[in-house]
Amino acid sequence: MQKEPRFSLNRSLVILRHKPPFLAWLTSVDADSSLTFADLEDDSDAFLIPDEQFLESESDVQKWVEQRWAGLFEHMLSNWIADQDLWPQKRTLEMFRKWFAIEFHSMVWDLAVTEFEVEEWFEPKNLSYPIPPA
Repeated sequence: MQKEPRFSLNRSLVILRHKPPFLAWLTSVDADSSLTFADLEDDSDAFLIPDEQFLESESDVQKWVEQRWAGLFEHMLSNWIADQDLWPQKRTLEMFRKWFAIEFHSMVWDLAVTEFEVEEWFEPKNLSYPIPPA
């Protein structure tokens, strides 16, 4: 790692933070779970998003994320419970808002000296949110 950033990335960063209703659901599905809210927040998922002119404010980013809420919701659920039959079946944007807080960072700096490596996890057709063209 370098002392100073090598360059900024042409992306912004969104972190989805769990809220208490998510933990309540998770512990209701897994009664043996001893997770605490602090455990959930220990390593929240971060998403690089397009660094585009129309994403200039927190409300713009909120709208951008909420247009993709279904796929992001599925991703967040699958991180904890693989069995989709145990997921809430009637997920809504309102539920997404109650379960997750959106944290936005407009600048992403690269401090590494190595090149990026990209690992594809899913076929694009399996996702509910758009994948940028290669």
